[in-house]
Amino acid sequence: PEAVRIEVLHGPNLNLLGTREPALYGTATLPEVDERLERLGTELGAEVAAYQSNHEGALVDRVQATAPETDGYVVNAGGFTHTSVALRDALTGVARPFVEVHVTNIHAREPFRRESLLAPMAVGTVTGFGADGYLLALRGLVRHLQRLDRG
Repeated sequence: PEAVRIEVLHGPNLNLLGTREPALYGTATLPEVDERLERLGTELGAEVAAYQSNHEGALVDRVQATAPETDGYVVNAGGFTHTSVALRDALTGVARPFVEVHVTNIHAREPFRRESLLAPMAVGTVTGFGADGYLLALRGLVRHLQRLDRG
């Protein structure tokens, strides 16, 4: 079978993983997270590409540019989770399934972090498991796509 293609989108400040508040976000760096995702993707029969931007429009552009060759998205929108109608519209507009992931448990944090504009549109959400959440999200998304493929 042909490999599923997954795009991982990292939003603002995720480039600081490993150094930004390590007690809260852990010590894994973004390149380490991406390497782990690529390795797991290979095991699962998925091609994984990752992209990070601190700019909302760049993330929207990436969704639109990659959609024709992407089967699904793993998305950690960072702060845009709570504010970006544009990113939500881009993800729903390209009609590809996505899983929302957060390193911390957003529901146990400040009240403004508890509402996600993306979650209602997502296949699922993974929050609070540190960098491992990305791996859980990838496993869940690949499994979801395999079920869809079998129809």
